[in-house]
Amino acid sequence: MSMLRPTVQAFFDDATFTVSYLVSDPRSRHAAIIDPVLEFDARSGRTATRGADGILAAAAEQGLMVDWLLETHVHADHLTAAPYLSRRTGAPIAIGAGIVAVQRTFGPLFDARDLVPDGSQFGRLLADGERFTLGDVPVEVLHTPGHTPACATYAIGDALFVGDTLFMPDFGTARCDFPGGDAATLYRSIRRILSRPPDSRIFVGHDYKAPGRDAYAWETTVADERARNVHVHDGVDEAAFVAMRTERDRKLALPALILPAVQVNMRAGAFPPPEADGHVYLKLPVDRI
Repeated sequence: MSMLRPTVQAFFDDATFTVSYLVSDPRSRHAAIIDPVLEFDARSGRTATRGADGILAAAAEQGLMVDWLLETHVHADHLTAAPYLSRRTGAPIAIGAGIVAVQRTFGPLFDARDLVPDGSQFGRLLADGERFTLGDVPVEVLHTPGHTPACATYAIGDALFVGDTLFMPDFGTARCDFPGGDAATLYRSIRRILSRPPDSRIFVGHDYKAPGRDAYAWETTVADERARNVHVHDGVDEAAFVAMRTERDRKLALPALILPAVQVNMRAGAFPPPEADGHVYLKLPVDRI
């Protein structure tokens, strides 16, 4: 049915290779924004809202009502623009209920004494299997940990928004070496995603242009991932995947923005409270990672 097929618009952030999405019900015009990016220059500490403003402009041009701001997980490669968009739209910020595990892990790393590790900083914590609607389009929340404990996939009509769990078939899958990550858990989460109908659309959270590909891409299908994903196509069993993923992760550098990103994103995009001088500072733990 056409009403079960949402309209999906992608917004690519070149600096972090992140794809944000504006997802809408074409009939009712209700919409959600998924994984919005706040520009952050680590050299100067300056922020900007160019990407978020572009999404807002697109929504306004089409007469869309933004009901939800959905985070697929606590991102380690970019800061979220969700609080800015929440102020502009009134929409709540939602994330998977596994956020509590992330806060308990990373709060002490940053000596985040202001942070109560219960997920209350977010407008809504979404449990595995929770359902709601975007206009007339059904939404189902799938807890898909492995990359992080808080990872969630949003099944919106025929579309699956998988965050960093899966990438395009020629690029593979997410790393699992962050605290709380686990390759066997990721494998099982991916098989759960790939058990959906074969023609389900999959929208990934990043793209890095695999070797031999000239253009960025972010839309694929369950059938294509099962047939061609270089890490986890049908025929790759759990043991083989875990061995590959573990060896690969040993060689990966940390994301450039992991320290600023995690301490902000675990607070639902809020920066740490001002210090005594009235200014806000981010912390860089020394010799802790």
